[in-house]
Amino acid sequence: MDNLSKLGIYFDEIDKVRILEPEVSNQTNDLKEECKIYVEKISEFQKISDGFLSITTNLANEVEKQKMKAIGARNLLQSMTKEKEAQCQQLQALISEKSMELERLKVQLTSLQKIEMEQNEIINRLTHSQ
Repeated sequence: MDNLSKLGIYFDEIDKVRILEPEVSNQTNDLKEECKIYVEKISEFQKISDGFLSITTNLANEVEKQKMKAIGARNLLQSMTKEKEAQCQQLQALISEKSMELERLKVQLTSLQKIEMEQNEIINRLTHSQ
């Protein structure tokens, strides 16, 4: 058998003729099995990674939607605040206008009351003089 080994011909455990040494053949088969297990683990890792990427992508999309909603709400709040300020200014102007009208009416009332008093005095003088 050693002569055949020198020629690169070997016999395995079931006495089959082999070109590779039985130990090298066993190591090659072991390596093949380890590679198969490694490839399975890599495939499983790829599936987990794809799932994780899908989840993070969905989460990022949801965060973006919520961000846009928040920006919209903030803009709406700002426009409502500006609208409220404008209404407040309009009401202040109306109050000022009404206050000025009230003062004018008070002056007119005072003037009319003075005229009424003067006329009552004239009527009283005329009625008492007769």
